Amino acid sequence: MKLAKTFSTLVLVGLITASCGKKEKEESMEMTDSTTVVVDTMAVAETPNIVGVASGNADFSTLVTAVQAAGLVETLSSEGPFTVFAPNNAAFAKLPAGTVDSLLKPESADKLKSVLTYHVVSGKFDAATVIDAINKNNGKYTVTTVQGGTITLSLKDGKVMLTDANGGTAIVILADVAASNGVIHAIDTVVMPK
Repeated sequence: MKLAKTFSTLVLVGLITASCGKKEKEESMEMTDSTTVVVDTMAVAETPNIVGVASGNADFSTLVTAVQAAGLVETLSSEGPFTVFAPNNAAFAKLPAGTVDSLLKPESADKLKSVLTYHVVSGKFDAATVIDAINKNNGKYTVTTVQGGTITLSLKDGKVMLTDANGGTAIVILADVAASNGVIHAIDTVVMPK
């Protein structure tokens, strides 16, 4: 009788344990399924391309207007990668009065395209890469732009400085703005090709 009682108790404990284990397993599965649903429904934010990044920053509104006027939206939206030394609005404001308005006219599209593509280099060069190249080349590194001209990069007070074909200079004031097809470095002055 004692043996039967002990056996019955063991079976009852086993059933309770199995039942609890099954319940935990079901709850665990529900949590896993719930987590999976959350992960599956999470939207992954994609980094916009160069034009999208510039368009999303009010400080580049003049540049975006110029890119549109020059017909370069498709080019700068392509796969790239590109490195853009992007003049901010204050940089365009430094140009002589009437220059921007003149460049935005349809008859100036070729000149505007030349000026804008002079600010673009094929390939993705973040700030660390640029600084490393400058340091490995005796303090100056020359890059060929998409326009075909060259810009000399150097360091001034720890910041990257661009020297254009005419001896004009610009300073990188914001580096490494990521885009899906390259990188943007904001500059404080518009550089000009020959």
